Amino acid sequence: MARGLGKAKKGRGKSEHTHKHKKSFPVIVENLINEVDIVLEILDARFIEKSRHYDLEKKMKNSKKVLIHVLNKADLVNTNEIVKNEEFDSFKIYLFFSVKKRRGVRTLKDLIKIEAKKLGKEVTNVGIVGYPNTGKSSIINLLTGKSSAKTSPEAGYTKGIQKIKLSTNLYLIDTPGVIPMSEKHSHKKDHSEKHSQIGAITWDKTKNPGMVVHYLMKDNWGLLEKYYKIKVKDADSEMLIEKLGEKLNYKLKGNEVDEKRTAKKILKDWQEGKIKT
Repeated sequence: MARGLGKAKKGRGKSEHTHKHKKSFPVIVENLINEVDIVLEILDARFIEKSRHYDLEKKMKNSKKVLIHVLNKADLVNTNEIVKNEEFDSFKIYLFFSVKKRRGVRTLKDLIKIEAKKLGKEVTNVGIVGYPNTGKSSIINLLTGKSSAKTSPEAGYTKGIQKIKLSTNLYLIDTPGVIPMSEKHSHKKDHSEKHSQIGAITWDKTKNPGMVVHYLMKDNWGLLEKYYKIKVKDADSEMLIEKLGEKLNYKLKGNEVDEKRTAKKILKDWQEGKIKT
């Protein structure tokens, strides 16, 4: 490993923060790809396409490094239906994972060891990347069996690179959640809405929660109706927000529904996995 990543402290599950977080996150990831042997790309199983880093995957392919797609939050989806998606044709190595249900831990650990053994290196470093709040640090803690990586429901909580020992001569490298540069500095509404849907921007920091709910309704009309026990016409997000606000008594002065608060409630429930697909 390059000196910039530092050395892991002795003892399983111990970690050490480095100062690479002073650089822009995309630079961190690009450097990481050059310095690791295997990369775990953590995806949201509900939004696979939206949570993929295509530029990163291209760099991985060009560098001929091992890429494993880890589809987290699999407890919230019908995996049998997802595998029928044509997008899976581009996945060479993948597995479904659930931090909440602790599913896939042994499979992922074994898969990492199998791929590491194929490389035949004395020391193997495994980089872990993904959008903020996809569950990277929680997955590390399940793999090591200890609270090695700091976690928080706040998107982007991990601030710097952490190098954590998984087993003899096998290390996990955790990075801050990364939003591609093309999206990070973009003012396009579709980017901010996507980030809110996948949790890269947490519900309480979403600037236009009503619009995000609108897009959630387009693809998950029946799910939201079923969860809140509210019937609406034609995936009308405004009607859902109005009826739910009345039901929860989220009111402003003048007895009007607090639409922003209600929309954030919906987004919070979605990001916390209460609404299952």
